[in-house]
Amino acid sequence: MTKTIHIDHLESIHEAARQFIALMDDRTVFAFRGTMGAGKTTFIKAICEELGVEDVINSPTFAIINEYRSEKTGELIYHFDFYRINKPKEAEEIGTSDYFYSGALCFIEWPEKIEELLPEDVVDVFIREKPDNTRMVEIK
Repeated sequence: MTKTIHIDHLESIHEAARQFIALMDDRTVFAFRGTMGAGKTTFIKAICEELGVEDVINSPTFAIINEYRSEKTGELIYHFDFYRINKPKEAEEIGTSDYFYSGALCFIEWPEKIEELLPEDVVDVFIREKPDNTRMVEIK
């Protein structure tokens, strides 16, 4: 089943994040797919803020993984960026499976770099920029 969320402008991103959270159910691993500049990091940031993260939220492009904690629930959230990974083995060596199967929320950017390491029940989230600069988020 595919669900779609539209982001008409940056000011509506938090409403879109709340809609996304309502669709998460008990799933924990989300693979965010989209071109460079599509808005993956910005959307993940809004989701984390809506979940109660008060820390600075930014892309873990160089660190590969950032860890956040919700101030509302105490829940751990892991934010991955595999853009700089050259081989899945590199991701495997940092213990990605431990994170993916921990029960904590995992938001993954550039999952195509580690496709074979993703859990079977990963939720694919496609973010597409439309010609009018709005965004469409498809959750599959």
